[in-house]
Amino acid sequence: MHSREIERKSVKCPFCGVINIPEYLFLKNVEGSDFLNVFTQCTNPTCRNMFITQFSTVGVRKPVFTKILPTALPEKRTFSDIISELSPNFCEIYNQAYIAEQTNLMQICGTGYRKSLEFLIKDYLISTLPEDQHEAIKNKFLNNCIRDNISNINIKTVASRAVWLGNDETHYTRKWEDKDINDLKSIIELTLHWIESEIRTQKLLEDMPEFR
Repeated sequence: MHSREIERKSVKCPFCGVINIPEYLFLKNVEGSDFLNVFTQCTNPTCRNMFITQFSTVGVRKPVFTKILPTALPEKRTFSDIISELSPNFCEIYNQAYIAEQTNLMQICGTGYRKSLEFLIKDYLISTLPEDQHEAIKNKFLNNCIRDNISNINIKTVASRAVWLGNDETHYTRKWEDKDINDLKSIIELTLHWIESEIRTQKLLEDMPEFR
């Protein structure tokens, strides 16, 4: 606990977005640094949420405001070893979209999910096709990859529908107005399920090729 006087800075509440002079309730030194963390409460009567602000003590008599600290670290989606090894780029792009969604960037997260799907499908195909076809897959439209190169009917069926919804997130007008981000994510989950099931089945058959 610390009783030191600080700058009474107006800030924009990270919850309600209203600029106000909050109540700086108590502060604590950040060990080994020149900063103070201050437990802060929004003074907007319809909000009153708590958050943490940070103040610098460098070269000043009264600590000055530097920033509002994140209220929480965004979650990351954990994928199975099979999917992580198959398409590291899918996992990375999906999680960037997921972080955007958690920070309420709803106009851009759908585009990220759509891009992650493209990497997932193309990495899956590259893992199953001869090397002389890899470059063609990389440069081919995703819909055409699904139509021409995926033989597993379950993967083909769900992946094509994921693309339909993903495209809605990148285009000016929506064709599937009754569907949203949650529907897109659900179909991506189904696509992951069928891809992983196929890979697991193939590994089982390789491990146990015939009756003993």
